[in-house]
Amino acid sequence: MKHPKHPIIFCGAGPGDPELITIKGQKALAAADLVLYAGSLVPEALLAWAPETAERISSADLDLEQIIAIMAETHAAGRKVVRLHTGDPSLYGAIGEQMAALRVRDIPYRVIPGVTAAFAAAAAMGIEYTLPERTQTLILTRIAGRTPVPEAESLASLARHGASLVIYLSMGRIDEAAQVLSRTYGSEAPCAVACCVSHPEERILRTRVADLAETARTAAIDRLAVILIGPALEDPDALASLRSRLYDPEFAHGYRTA
Repeated sequence: MKHPKHPIIFCGAGPGDPELITIKGQKALAAADLVLYAGSLVPEALLAWAPETAERISSADLDLEQIIAIMAETHAAGRKVVRLHTGDPSLYGAIGEQMAALRVRDIPYRVIPGVTAAFAAAAAMGIEYTLPERTQTLILTRIAGRTPVPEAESLASLARHGASLVIYLSMGRIDEAAQVLSRTYGSEAPCAVACCVSHPEERILRTRVADLAETARTAAIDRLAVILIGPALEDPDALASLRSRLYDPEFAHGYRTA
């Protein structure tokens, strides 16, 4: 009997809070026959959106070929597959190689975006990355480790912009990060370490660049965290005078006269 074929769904789980998954992602999980999830990062609480009958497989100990084989076999059987990634799958999700392998096999797929840690951290801290007259740029990056980074995208090169900056996957190199940030933003610049954002065990530590590495070590934070720096972390009272043109009564646009 010929089975109906359903596209593989790559779904962003969000930063950890089960309620921060999108409605579309929640609906995909609710209809899944198999949830293949990034077990080293995605909290099992997210799996509560899937039906009890759904098969659940962690990909933490699987390689690419094994992951593709599971998805291809389940797809061929006419079952619905949700590949659940942490945060937003387009950012450090390694979905490009998975999608390429599916295309070779002529297996259709769709992607559902999710909330990444940088935005969950901003929400938890009550900050806006883009500030009028100060910075209109947000840079998301990582330090080169076992996975190299192009020289033009080195932390030193990007930090020179002085923009809002969030560093992922780099807690193991926090001393190196602090040295670079000290040379670019200055040793007294305010920064923060946001760990397990939106999880029950969330911790957000505000500090200055000079104390960044020691702050993280004292708190025993060496993974599942992002580093934030930039004008948005300055004294809120000092930033209070910054106003956008959007709500300026003297600024006319298509919906308002000056």
